[in-house]
Amino acid sequence: MTHFVNGIDTVISDAIDGYLRVFGCVRLARLSSPGGAKIVLRQHIDKSKGSLISGSGSGHEPAHVGFVGEGMLTAAVCGEIFASPSVDAVLTAIRVVTGPAGCLLIVQNYAGDRLNFGLAAEKARAEVLNVEMMIVADDIAIRDAPRPRGVAGTLFVHKIAGDTAERGLELAKVKAAAEKAASAVQSIGIASTVCTISGRATPERLPEGMAELGLGIHGEPRIERISLPTANEAARMISERFGGSVKTAPALAMIINNLGGMPAIEMSLVAKAILETDIGARTQFVIGPAPLMTALDMRGFSISVLVLDRDLTEALLAPTLAPACPGARSTAPVSRVDSTETTRTAAYAPSTNAQVRRGVETVSKAIIASEADLKLLDAKVGDGDTGTTMANAARAVLGTIDQLPLANPAQLCGALADTFAKGMGRSSGVLLSILASATGHALASGSPWGAALSVGLGRMEYYGGAREGDRTMLDALRPAPQP
Repeated sequence: MTHFVNGIDTVISDAIDGYLRVFGCVRLARLSSPGGAKIVLRQHIDKSKGSLISGSGSGHEPAHVGFVGEGMLTAAVCGEIFASPSVDAVLTAIRVVTGPAGCLLIVQNYAGDRLNFGLAAEKARAEVLNVEMMIVADDIAIRDAPRPRGVAGTLFVHKIAGDTAERGLELAKVKAAAEKAASAVQSIGIASTVCTISGRATPERLPEGMAELGLGIHGEPRIERISLPTANEAARMISERFGGSVKTAPALAMIINNLGGMPAIEMSLVAKAILETDIGARTQFVIGPAPLMTALDMRGFSISVLVLDRDLTEALLAPTLAPACPGARSTAPVSRVDSTETTRTAAYAPSTNAQVRRGVETVSKAIIASEADLKLLDAKVGDGDTGTTMANAARAVLGTIDQLPLANPAQLCGALADTFAKGMGRSSGVLLSILASATGHALASGSPWGAALSVGLGRMEYYGGAREGDRTMLDALRPAPQP
């Protein structure tokens, strides 16, 4: 077991309760059901408006529970991990939320969901409840598939149908709006790992350096196995898969969906890459990048594209209280601010002082000659790079000695600070640069050498965090200001 769970049998219930402890403030609740159904719904349901129910197996969080709220779903029914909720659970939800205006079931195109939601709908109709059902099949991974899967594009359908219902339109128009959105959306995903499920062995399907294009959100096999692409290559491959009206539509909306295991920084790379494609150039609104319909910890992402018209755009941009919906944002080019301040550098006029020059040269040459010994000593307690770091700084000083302000102590410290910062690298370079810079400022203010060095060591101690006795370079430098 490598998961932080209390027990396999309580994962879903515990997760729902945790979610509602955080988001119950947006008027969500869990339905108390004698059959143990796992249903999240709005606390206050206006049955004069059509209700929306969706759901599926768990493991896709925040879908579908996170999309319950005003402007989106009325209720979500949760099954076990990657298992459709039972007929009884769906029927219970229908009975609770359906009023005179009726109820629409939004179902993803998987056999279990179609059958269980479908049978629940038939039973509800037998009870004289006004229930309709529609199917979302937005996955275009498998060309000409007779039963395309329903994936993250379902969230567009939730949003469009949710706004239509919120405006009080009759159930037939709510269903028509949902079907219009479903017919206008296409999705495809790519991943470099499959997902792991608590209590089950992880499939060893993907070797290192490989990715699967078009795999399903339950870990179903892909349409194509490929070498792991760069973000730009993945975006190009995905954008080329979209067809139909997406190829030519002047206005699109896009969901950039994290399948669960992608670091945020990589999702930003993906966003940049996909928005630089031809499809991205025509994308007016973006939802994400965010985990919206996940596959547990699958390391991958999916792109969903919706062809927009005026009605779909208005519904997409309408407000919602569903806590997991980040809202659609307008795309924009990267703004850049130009400033000469970013290139400001100190200018030091070269000057000569034979005594100072001899001192600088003597110290620098001694450090270079001691490079091997310093490396050996450092290797006993560290990574052995001190000799090279110090010698690189000494070589940099000797290489620019003719340009140094040797006759001006304050300016010389400033120039050495610049050299240490650029020529040494590592933390030691920054620390010695702080020492030299602060010492130079103190000299320029009229402090004598001893007092100026004490100021520099104080700043070095403050920023570095070390104290006397910590066995750092500070201990070796502390005697320097003493007369």
